[in-house]
Amino acid sequence: MGRAGRPGLLGLAARSAVVAGTATAVSGAIARRQNERAVAAQANPVTVSSVPAPASAPTAAASLVGADLVAQLQQLASLQQQGVLSPEEFDRAKQQLLGP
Repeated sequence: MGRAGRPGLLGLAARSAVVAGTATAVSGAIARRQNERAVAAQANPVTVSSVPAPASAPTAAASLVGADLVAQLQQLASLQQQGVLSPEEFDRAKQQLLGP
């Protein structure tokens, strides 16, 4: 015959084990995602070079800088779609690329 009312010692232990296991799984997933972001950030650093373009070829330099900027923005968008960058991180990196 089953017992009605509050769970016994075995029921409390089982519930505690489930809660602890869930907490461990969630914290492990968070740590794993943070590690993946750190590795991806090291593998694909987003930097803005501040090397001035030569004065002799301003149109060629402008088109190269524009193409490089577009490529970097596409890379940032790709990282955000993959879940490596949060929307806030994407916005910060984009602002760094585009300037004030």
